[in-house]
Amino acid sequence: MMHLITSPEAWAALLTLTSLEIVLGIDNVIFLSVIVSRIPEQQANRARQIGLALALIFRIILLSVLVWLIGLTAPVFSFADYEFSWRDLILIGGGLFLIAKATHEIHAEVEVDDEDGDEKSGGSAFFWVIVQIIIIDIVFSLDSIITAIGMAQDIEIMIAAVVIACLIMYISSGPVSRFVAEHPTTKMLALAFLVLIGVALVADGFRFHIPRGYIYFAIAFSAAVEFFNVLAKRNRRKARKPSV
Repeated sequence: MMHLITSPEAWAALLTLTSLEIVLGIDNVIFLSVIVSRIPEQQANRARQIGLALALIFRIILLSVLVWLIGLTAPVFSFADYEFSWRDLILIGGGLFLIAKATHEIHAEVEVDDEDGDEKSGGSAFFWVIVQIIIIDIVFSLDSIITAIGMAQDIEIMIAAVVIACLIMYISSGPVSRFVAEHPTTKMLALAFLVLIGVALVADGFRFHIPRGYIYFAIAFSAAVEFFNVLAKRNRRKARKPSV
């Protein structure tokens, strides 16, 4: 352990891996922000805390079973010249789940008249939110940890990077969730991001890698445009207020 603390290479690996884990965690934060927006605020805070705690637990558990995890990339069957591993199947299933969930949420946002009839009871809604968070945490954790295995050799560095990234996700998830809840157009944009991320996961499952830089650039650019839209709307609202 001491040789890692005094090694510049270990610190460089930790910084690089932590940065990558934070970027990969953006998907998780966006999903959490959207999924908890339909339940009361007190339950939403609890669901977000549980979701991020589970994300950390899943990542540490997966890191603890590296041999089994590496075996997930071995082909289990082939179809139409494609060889599929358990990792591929999980990514495809998770991507399809994201696309279906985001599409359902977009439909609920657009079809306002049906919204009241679609609401579940408090306990049932909270339970269903937790189930969905667990499913997507497993998908995002798998992608995140396989990336960590490919970038670092020491499990201590991997665990430290994952813990730091999850703490930053926890700190940022609250403000992001509140912003999404307060601005309906931002929620629609977040749902569009989830569809985009779902498509990327399905493509990864079929071994067609879409560079994440393109996706994150699109997210950052759209978020910047939406930020200026929100700012302009706020300024117009202030300008309409009669001066005292």
